[in-house]
Amino acid sequence: MKKRPTINDIAQQAGVSKRTVSRVINGATNVNAKTRENIQQIIREQGFSPDKKARGLAVRRSYLLGIIYDNPGTFYIDQVQEGVLQVITEKGYELIVHPCRYQDAGFVDNCTGFVHRSNVDGVIVLPPVSESAALADAFNRHGVNYVRMASVALDEPYRMVISDDRHAVADLALYLVAQGHKDIAVISGPNAYSSTTERLEGFCHALHTLGITLSANRIIEGDNTYQSGIACGRALLTQDPIPDAIFANNDDMAIGVIRAAHDLKINVPQSLSVVGFDDNLMAARMLPSLTTIRRPVRDMAASAAQKLIAQIENLPADNIATQLVKAQLIVRESTRKKSDFS
Repeated sequence: MKKRPTINDIAQQAGVSKRTVSRVINGATNVNAKTRENIQQIIREQGFSPDKKARGLAVRRSYLLGIIYDNPGTFYIDQVQEGVLQVITEKGYELIVHPCRYQDAGFVDNCTGFVHRSNVDGVIVLPPVSESAALADAFNRHGVNYVRMASVALDEPYRMVISDDRHAVADLALYLVAQGHKDIAVISGPNAYSSTTERLEGFCHALHTLGITLSANRIIEGDNTYQSGIACGRALLTQDPIPDAIFANNDDMAIGVIRAAHDLKINVPQSLSVVGFDDNLMAARMLPSLTTIRRPVRDMAASAAQKLIAQIENLPADNIATQLVKAQLIVRESTRKKSDFS
């Protein structure tokens, strides 16, 4: 059996110290580019794979990263994991996911307990958990490396990846008005969430600049579930007259609205335009397919992973500046011009 190459073998063949090889393996920046390329070539040729346990002991790391979340859609969490893994795998890190209950009284202790039990080097926190100031304070007190994904700046730039929801919903408002819609309704998310505020305020402000003000009875608070979309959709669609268009805070509720319209024999999009937010797995597969706003979740997660590793490996601050990610309006079959309404 061929002897497994060691870090000493790589160092000897490259004509450098074991410390230099270790720096290259760990992604340190203080190695000459030519030397780094030579070492990486030898590592590939020799099929060298560092022992993770020994590597972790040497640098006092576990090479484990965590994701903390509260019941997102399966498609969303899959996208997050794909984005994180595309960054961390080549750097030798592995991933652990931890679900929690954001509304539970003991959720902060639950999350800090996870960090200590699993011995992760840092965590990426997804919305709405990422909006918790109490959790961020606890992580700071315990010296935990973390990055928050959110729709608004809640922390220092090196700890944030932000989805520009306000700009996206402004594009949506412009699109709906350009389609001839003036009587527009909104199903917001829970008022306690920053993402709800960003989307609702951004949408209403953009409409106001276009000369449209929403009446109070055209705005209903939902809870971001499919069932809530059905209930809120029914409440709006039993008003007289019904709205021209409904913007729901997420795709699950928008799909619920389409179901409520079907039950009330209101045709989408012939008599009602419906728009969501997120572009989840069902948005493109349902009939009619859903006009929605797509957040580049994989890119956001990849940026979060880069920021987190930068914290762990003490990279310079200029490598981890604020990341603002633009969401995109995706037009499909659930909307049409007002003039085409039956």
